[in-house]
Amino acid sequence: MTHREAYARSGVNVEAGYEAVRLMASSVARTRVPGVLTDLGGFGGAFELPRGLRDPVLVSGTDGVGTKLKLAFLMDRHDTVGIDCVAMCVNDVLCCGARPLFFLDYVAVGRNVPERVAAIVSGVAEGCVQAGCALIGGETAEMPGFYPAEEYDLAGFAVGIVERAKMLDRRNVRSGDVLIALPSSGLHSNGFSLVRRALDVERRDLRRHVDELGCPLGEALLTPTRIYVKPVMALLEAVDVHSLAHITGGGFHENIPRSVPEGMGVRIRRAELWVPPIFGFLMREGGIDEEQMFHVFNMGVGMTATVAEDDAEVALRVLRENGVEARPIGSVVDEEGVVLC
Repeated sequence: MTHREAYARSGVNVEAGYEAVRLMASSVARTRVPGVLTDLGGFGGAFELPRGLRDPVLVSGTDGVGTKLKLAFLMDRHDTVGIDCVAMCVNDVLCCGARPLFFLDYVAVGRNVPERVAAIVSGVAEGCVQAGCALIGGETAEMPGFYPAEEYDLAGFAVGIVERAKMLDRRNVRSGDVLIALPSSGLHSNGFSLVRRALDVERRDLRRHVDELGCPLGEALLTPTRIYVKPVMALLEAVDVHSLAHITGGGFHENIPRSVPEGMGVRIRRAELWVPPIFGFLMREGGIDEEQMFHVFNMGVGMTATVAEDDAEVALRVLRENGVEARPIGSVVDEEGVVLC
């Protein structure tokens, strides 16, 4: 018996791993940007720091997709969750004012199906293309007995760069600053443990068309997290952005306060919010009250930018010119917390 045969009997298919790498090569190649120094398959990914920066700071972020993956399993759709993985990392890095440089992923599978792994990585690559960063490496771990054969986990991390003098600092936020909302694409990648329980997704026909959503429920739930890198980098070049907040787990009440100084808060005009249909569907079908929705989900706002009142008009124009229908939804006040009025 060869060592490969012995390993295969334990549940690990080495040849499938090689085939997965071969299938994902073209996806990874799409993400190559200046600075990449190594090709896929080495022991480490090398990236050359951009030249011309006087005092560069590296900013890193890591995250996974979480239980949204359960929807991918149920729908047998694996080419979108990689976008979520990249988005959750690069959007966080962006909140420091940093431009993402590169990304690495980690895929742990119960059974290595090369085509499925390649589909997962194609989503990661698409997320990197949207963010303008390179996928310079990763790891696929086959772990029989640890994960069910048809399931997997997906996580990753991003590294970005910013001049120290241009790092965003919430201490620059002032009372009266305008809070600008950048719309989300839907639920993004948080709160899916609640979504799955409230909608009882394992017992629903996720492929049945839902008129109010304009698509099957499973498709709406799997809509990838929006990546804000390119429009926000344009915004940072155009105006003095005081702070950014990525609206993830914890919703409005946890994330927006992280973008203003202690002792300050925000007052949000509820009428200015545009809430995608999936949130109303979730409230009604899942029996979730509005207060809890704002505490858990993004409610149609994926990111907020805080700017001086005099800069708000220019900020909105720049974002709209870069494909983001942003709108002012409130202002910073001298009172802690998030008030919806």
